[in-house]
Amino acid sequence: MAQAEEKFKKLLGRQSKTLAAAVAEYKKRYNRNPPKGFDEWWKFAQDHDVLIVDEYDGMIEDLEPFWELSGEEFRRRVEQVSSLPSIDIVRLRNGEAVAVNLEKGFEDPEASARAQGFQEMILSFQHKLPDMDFPINAKAEGRILVPWEHRHFPNLTLQDSSSAFIIFCAFTPDWHGTGSVWEAFRRTCVPSDPARQLFSSVRPIMVNQSTVPSLSPLDVTTSAEFTFTPTTNGKYSFCQNPWAHYTQGHFFSDWRTIPVLYPVFSPAKSLGFGDIRIPSHYYYGSTPKYTYGWDAVNLILKEVDDWEVPWEDKTEKIFWRGATTGGGSSPVGFAPQYQRHRFLKMATDQSGANQTIVFADPPGSSTYVSASVPAHQLNEDLLDVAFTTSLDFDNYPGGLEAMVEEYRFDEPVPLGEHWKHKYLIDFDGMGYSARFMALLASDSAVLKSTVYQEYFSDWIQPWLHYIPVSSSYKEIYNIHAFFSGPSESTLAASVNTSTPMDRRRSVDGDRRLRRIARAGKHWKRTIGRQVDMEVYVYRLCLEYARLWSDNRDSMDYV
Repeated sequence: MAQAEEKFKKLLGRQSKTLAAAVAEYKKRYNRNPPKGFDEWWKFAQDHDVLIVDEYDGMIEDLEPFWELSGEEFRRRVEQVSSLPSIDIVRLRNGEAVAVNLEKGFEDPEASARAQGFQEMILSFQHKLPDMDFPINAKAEGRILVPWEHRHFPNLTLQDSSSAFIIFCAFTPDWHGTGSVWEAFRRTCVPSDPARQLFSSVRPIMVNQSTVPSLSPLDVTTSAEFTFTPTTNGKYSFCQNPWAHYTQGHFFSDWRTIPVLYPVFSPAKSLGFGDIRIPSHYYYGSTPKYTYGWDAVNLILKEVDDWEVPWEDKTEKIFWRGATTGGGSSPVGFAPQYQRHRFLKMATDQSGANQTIVFADPPGSSTYVSASVPAHQLNEDLLDVAFTTSLDFDNYPGGLEAMVEEYRFDEPVPLGEHWKHKYLIDFDGMGYSARFMALLASDSAVLKSTVYQEYFSDWIQPWLHYIPVSSSYKEIYNIHAFFSGPSESTLAASVNTSTPMDRRRSVDGDRRLRRIARAGKHWKRTIGRQVDMEVYVYRLCLEYARLWSDNRDSMDYV
């Protein structure tokens, strides 16, 4: 936590203070001039007190492959991908943008919500942009998976878009049993990667459990005292660890991926996908389900949510409610291994299995003891998690009856119910988690497990603004013990502790937990604002406009 805070302070401190400094930093990082309009973008950012102005490496990484294409070829590919199912268009003409659903063939106010959200994000500066079309992914999942051979040997593959791509002669929106996301994904890997070896890519997860590399998101590295998760920041390699794909639902999505280098704007992606990241419309807009402080009656955004409670009144339990989303059914039968299902299974474990809990004794000291505690007792002490809605249960092994028997279900709750708890855990669903910004904005601490990169990935700091959790979730018991001290079941199971029952809370740990909650809230108020999203998209539009142009040198800012 100390290292995280210092790292973030340095990041803020090194941001450019003048336009000249920002231009110099851009040239230093990317070895080219900034895009035309960079000076107006800088003024827009300064007028809105934007704190982070140089950290756009992720954006440049997303766009870099398209520099290999000419402006004509780039525009042609935009036109082609726009004709595909579940791709909508935001069309900018004469300084005014409209959302267009080309599947219907006309301008439609009911076009994709993500396209509508992007259109709203550019309203403040659309009059400063040239005519362009923006292909917007209508789905939460990443869509662009370009085979390795296509990227490195374009002359040997169908990458000339001047003629129709054979792959799209009968393109359908879903797989229909003709493939899967995983089969498409593993072709993006280097031929020597384990994922390209057929046996490695299909063997069950249990075969490899005891021999996986220590940097796997399903593993944790252990020190003499505590267990921590490696922070991968969405850059975990499934190419190197193909067995891990069974645990991530986006590899079983029903929506067909696109095997061509097309510019498609999506809210998130995992390593290997070629989508261009934009802020989620859920983050930008205001809704009762996804926005902290939203007053749906008066249609205003409040700084403090009506349901918020003082820190001292919040429970010590880790809280989560949500639907059984997490992946598709291509192929069927893998839903029990998706991220949310695995967590609910762990959190409702009634077996005799034990967890080893490490905690300070006495609280706040540097002396640690451990106890082996029955998992079901820990779950009862620490967790309040449940599914609220069963979706796609027809494809779950055993159907709805088996799903209900396997997991805890409870009634849906308003978003404000979350604020009653100090710990809020956040998981990936079909794609990224749309609730993350709302959770950050609250006065609770967020535990987050994800394999995705988002537009803000360069701007946020794990262990400062939120607590990162591995995809196995197994360390959450020790995370809780570190911040809140040992639970009653942990103390009861320990034979070598001097900690009386009324001293189980760690005052120092609680202070640190509240510090993370406050840091996350401060980040949302200062760096995760709507206008920060607009600044991101504004700069993205300038970069995109240069790629769109036939004469890219004329689109430089000098």
